[in-house]
Amino acid sequence: MPPTGTGNTHPGYFPRLAEERPDIALCRASTVVARSAELRANELGLGVGPHLVLKMLAAVGPCSQRVLSDELRIDRSVMVGICDSLESADLVRRERTPGDRRAYAVTLTDSGRRRLTEAEETVPAFLDTTFQALTPAERTQLSGLLGKLLAVHT
Repeated sequence: MPPTGTGNTHPGYFPRLAEERPDIALCRASTVVARSAELRANELGLGVGPHLVLKMLAAVGPCSQRVLSDELRIDRSVMVGICDSLESADLVRRERTPGDRRAYAVTLTDSGRRRLTEAEETVPAFLDTTFQALTPAERTQLSGLLGKLLAVHT
């Protein structure tokens, strides 16, 4: 029997809602994962956004803040702050782009590469904890489905 009085809850409602409205389920799941990722990243002293910037720079090399912003889907004004803090911490540096004296490329420093390596070592355990309710096949399927929703070709 459901509880009565103020603060009533309706056990079993959210699972029905999530089944009917995958958009709401995805938003709620995203919020849970994002909060968990930020908490873990902040414990390590490197937020999710800065971690992603370092990871992209390590993978693709120097690029503009605009490219970082577009590729990582981080608002440009937020990206400026991320790059400022990474530069202040000597994890990246901004260098003039050859051929365009107005543009700067963000470049990963050696200390940035070391910091990224430290942060990346914690990712597998974080993913295992966060997605423990899913089998490895389900995690792969989820990644593929999310890629489709985000129009990412995998």
